[in-house]
Amino acid sequence: MQDVVKELAPKGRVRAAINFGNSVLAQQDPATGEPRGTQAALARELAARLAVPVEYVTYKAAGKVFEALSRDEWDVAFMAVDPVRAAELDFTPPYVLIEAACLVPEGSPLQDIGDVDRPGVRIAGARGSAYELHLTRTLKNAELVLTPSGPEARALFADQGLEAVAGVRQELVAFAESHPGYRVMPGRFVGIEQAIAVPKGRTAALTFLAGFIAEMKQNGFVAQALAASGQSSSLVAP
Repeated sequence: MQDVVKELAPKGRVRAAINFGNSVLAQQDPATGEPRGTQAALARELAARLAVPVEYVTYKAAGKVFEALSRDEWDVAFMAVDPVRAAELDFTPPYVLIEAACLVPEGSPLQDIGDVDRPGVRIAGARGSAYELHLTRTLKNAELVLTPSGPEARALFADQGLEAVAGVRQELVAFAESHPGYRVMPGRFVGIEQAIAVPKGRTAALTFLAGFIAEMKQNGFVAQALAASGQSSSLVAP
């Protein structure tokens, strides 16, 4: 256990990177500014298991979390699994599965997710997000227009009249509900596995975290944390 604590809390506390760009799993308390939601709950529980304090290190987008790796700002991060990130990070099995989808104007001729990859289609998205990394690898005809975060991507899409905006389904649904004249397309272009990441080489930490995540799913902790923050417990990964 000493090796685990040394790798997960080298400075005497668990510095947990929280991504406010994923509002399904992390929300900011409007009164205190502190993080709440599933990521924060897991970080608190992890620190309790290690008998050390937790320190939340917050970011506005997943890309910012990844960039901060080189600056040694955090010890664990709650991120989507992606091959680009896996070059520098090791991931646990997923604790949550979410869908990436597209939002379009109500009158758009684009009807299905498969329609968006065509010439002349501009898709707004958040730079460094899991869905952006996937689209960068797979799009052949459509153009990605990137912004620093999801909210900025949705604002750009609406303000400049782009053909589509990509994002986490729940966030797009919420946008459509509060902005009449838009609809979320059926289907998904990728399923996003959310996991805990650590810098490569921390073998003891990764082994411990894999067991921790398995237990948190099995005992209902993840489902309860999702429900407490207004999300569906069906998002728990198998």
